[in-house]
Amino acid sequence: MEETLPEEKKKNPLFEFAYLGKTEVLLNTLKDLAMPEKWEYTTSPNKRPLPILFSYLIHTFVRVQEEGKILKSDKYTSFNTGLVTPNQEEIFMLFKERPESGDLYFLEFCKESGRNMARFCPLPERPSYFTDVSELFFDFKLKLRVNIDHIVEDPNNTARFPENIQQLPKHQLINTFKGALDHAIKRIQRNYKTAVPQYYRGPSFPTGQLQLLIPLCLTDPVKADLALAIYKAGDAYVGRTCLTLDMAMNNARLITKPDDDWLNP
Repeated sequence: MEETLPEEKKKNPLFEFAYLGKTEVLLNTLKDLAMPEKWEYTTSPNKRPLPILFSYLIHTFVRVQEEGKILKSDKYTSFNTGLVTPNQEEIFMLFKERPESGDLYFLEFCKESGRNMARFCPLPERPSYFTDVSELFFDFKLKLRVNIDHIVEDPNNTARFPENIQQLPKHQLINTFKGALDHAIKRIQRNYKTAVPQYYRGPSFPTGQLQLLIPLCLTDPVKADLALAIYKAGDAYVGRTCLTLDMAMNNARLITKPDDDWLNP
């Protein structure tokens, strides 16, 4: 029996592209084939199984579709998931046409050495999110302009702060935020990997934008409570939005598995 798709899936490009079967089975199959990773949220409850992997797969598909990296060979279609097996073989998502309608359905996840991937030469390419590797690192020559008033007055931002921080008077909240920001910059100076790249797509950046995430330790000197998203604008970095760690991990994982412990607990 085919899975009845809720509205969020019907609007999703991957679910519109092909019939995928049971989502939980699909995600667990990919998880078991790929290198072990943490695909569950840490701070936010979520009813969907493996929510980070779900988000990763959906947004990876959107990116390879934009880049024209979905390949077809006879009745088969495939794209590169960007994930690898424990033996570092690339993993591909393979679809096949239904004889009666020509509609696509998910067939299997394939390693690059899999028999069905011999149908593709060359193999589908991985998605790409940047052209200059320097974009992945914090540039200390640029000024950092953070709209603190917007952050502490915007309910979407303040709702993500720890409850005890939310209850502070505004001037104390601003001072706490500034202290955490200064601490984060010093942390980046000691270890450049502290600034974690993320790929963000939203109303302000509909075609997607590479940004950096920096940790804000508001209640503990080491453990981050939030991530501040910053992006280049002229000769400066601009920051207007704070993300929960789960939101940050969702966005960061599109580019690579973060190896800094503040976003990989």
